[in-house]
Amino acid sequence: MDLKSSHASPVLADPTPVNKSRLGVHSSLLPYSQTGTSFSSSMYISIPRKNKPGVPDDVRSNGWLDAMLSSSPPRKKLIMDMNSDAVVTDETADNAYASWMLKYPSAINAFEQVTSAAKTKTIVMFLDYDGTLSPIVDDPDRAFMSDGMRSAVKSVAKYFPTAIISGRSRDQVYKLVGLTELYYAGSHGMDIMGPVRFDESDNHLNYHSSTDKKGKEFNLFQPAKEFIPMIDEVFKTLVKNTKGIKGAKVENHKFCASVHYRNVDRKNWPVVGQCVHDLLEKYPRLRLTHGRKVLEVRPVIDWDKGRAVQHLLDSLGLSGRDDVLPIYIGDDRTDEDAFKVLREGNQGFGILVSPFPKETQAFYSLRDPAEVMEFLTRLVNWKEVNDGVAVSAASVPGGQREC
Repeated sequence: MDLKSSHASPVLADPTPVNKSRLGVHSSLLPYSQTGTSFSSSMYISIPRKNKPGVPDDVRSNGWLDAMLSSSPPRKKLIMDMNSDAVVTDETADNAYASWMLKYPSAINAFEQVTSAAKTKTIVMFLDYDGTLSPIVDDPDRAFMSDGMRSAVKSVAKYFPTAIISGRSRDQVYKLVGLTELYYAGSHGMDIMGPVRFDESDNHLNYHSSTDKKGKEFNLFQPAKEFIPMIDEVFKTLVKNTKGIKGAKVENHKFCASVHYRNVDRKNWPVVGQCVHDLLEKYPRLRLTHGRKVLEVRPVIDWDKGRAVQHLLDSLGLSGRDDVLPIYIGDDRTDEDAFKVLREGNQGFGILVSPFPKETQAFYSLRDPAEVMEFLTRLVNWKEVNDGVAVSAASVPGGQREC
């Protein structure tokens, strides 16, 4: 890939303000209005840890347990929370979802709106992995994407620059996807491989080059590189401290450590949370984020999937252009950062994958990975029928990326 970043350090620089009309997306195509966006100019963010005087600082008093309980609640509970209904039937749940879709319409039903906004533009596709390309399963090691989904993603990458942005480690998600045509961003965008090339005079520590097993050179952007030894230390401690909790699983994603409690008896969830809580007290430069039945320990830096999207667009030379339409498809809380960037900057569309209604910064929705595959397939068919109308991935410098 012969690409050149225009910034020596995109972590410390505020992104260029986005003009809402820049992309030419007519307001009638957007589900509802947007506002401007801004990022902190500092890489590090301040997170207060002190609790109120006299109140014990544990997972019950600081809201951790509530967040754990709400990370993946039953469908009917979500409907009850949103509508304050005492009893929720399947019919009520279906009606609630249909009502929710008026605000976040199906990307399949609204396909013509999406493609109308994409005319004469380069679509850039960003995809989460778990719950988006693969189903959510009890064992994260067995979250495999289907052959049909892999074929659909491969076809999308043939026409559009495509990136996977996952909470998993970059190496792990690459092994699961197994496509060399894509760009990969692991650890919520803290480990990006692909569209970055810098001059020899640019010796910023966040960038470094490496080679794969075939001897081919590639470039990495790792804004949290200095945290690797700390995360490794935390991972080993968490493995030791959760060893006696049946069903708990700890993963090292290189730039973050994840503690899964999906298979833990609910009565033991406070024990899991307390283990992580007590450990974080010793690491003020680390913070907690909640995922779908997972606690993630991450560096305290101003970096997330939204920043990763901006960085990838900038590195590809596709930011600040009227002829670019980014689309991000994801299902988790961490994907909301990317949805927010696209919504507030009026840059493109976020698509939430969810079988039940919930608040989101996305524009559109899809129910499950099966609908994601259908949407991707339709997008490819649309491109093939209208070949030559939009700029293809082949016209972007460097059409492929190999690990």
